[in-house]
Amino acid sequence: MTTLITGATGFIGSAIARLLLEKGAAVRVLVRKNADTRNIDGLDVERVTGDLTIESSLESAMKNCDALFHVAADYRLWVPRPKEIYANNVEGTRSLMRAALQARIPRIVYTSSVASLGLSEDGTPAHENLPVDLGDMIGHYKRSKFLAEEVVREMVAMQGLPAVIVNPSTPIGARDIKPTPTGRIIVDFVNGRMPAYVDTGLNLVHVEDCARGHLQAFERGQVGERYILGGENMALRDILVILGRITGRRAPTLRLPNRLLMPFAYTAESWARLTGSDTRLTVDSLRMARKMMFFSSDKASRALGYKIRPAEEALKDAVTWFAENGYFSSPVCSSLEG
Repeated sequence: MTTLITGATGFIGSAIARLLLEKGAAVRVLVRKNADTRNIDGLDVERVTGDLTIESSLESAMKNCDALFHVAADYRLWVPRPKEIYANNVEGTRSLMRAALQARIPRIVYTSSVASLGLSEDGTPAHENLPVDLGDMIGHYKRSKFLAEEVVREMVAMQGLPAVIVNPSTPIGARDIKPTPTGRIIVDFVNGRMPAYVDTGLNLVHVEDCARGHLQAFERGQVGERYILGGENMALRDILVILGRITGRRAPTLRLPNRLLMPFAYTAESWARLTGSDTRLTVDSLRMARKMMFFSSDKASRALGYKIRPAEEALKDAVTWFAENGYFSSPVCSSLEG
């Protein structure tokens, strides 16, 4: 069986590729021209050059494949040119799924995100069936993932697309090369660039558990259903305390009200637009931080046999990898061996 993976050069996608190779699968990966391939260098995979926005490249990548994991996504919270994120996440997904139908791929796992789900008003863990619509989505990334998932669900219902949907939460672990926004929290914390914190919460999942959940969804998931692949719900303050214990750094004790940071976020975005640079502080990220982004993986546990490890283990693995790959300005002292 040949399995095609999009996004294999990325964080979750490379973890899926490794698991499939361990199981003896033949793996083909769709790689954009000039992509950073460090996450797949040395792996026994077949590389095919292509792009989600070039439909002809998708058709050729599908030839003789028996399975598809669509993991690729444009994951940016700051998007100076919003059309790009919709072209990649929404129209790219539509084109890929259309190509999969034409190639008669018998089984597909589509990687959505908890970003496309509703959140509980009272802060309790959200599940797959909470009511939500496009108007609830904050920012272009969340809107694009919501719309992309709608494309998949509609094609399942109307065209018989054999797709199972998974909604990862916040993956943590090795090979976060960009790094992701959550990986940046770790790097910034260790490098002393986080003197304060905001009162929010995240659901942290070890990237390897998340990848294993994808394979379980492929094997046991029901077509058209979606499954949250999450981990442990934690307040940001508690995450920083654990990082302090792992690295020997002092966790910040100053909590900044969200509203006080908003003017700085507007200023940072204006400067980024003017200079063409990136910004880590954004209006949308502060708006999202107003809610505890807690999720339940009970459905995946029951239906797929999905299991997780403690978030502290994921954080420790992430710190170890970042340290070994030069992301920190000075050595961490630690409990990394403990």
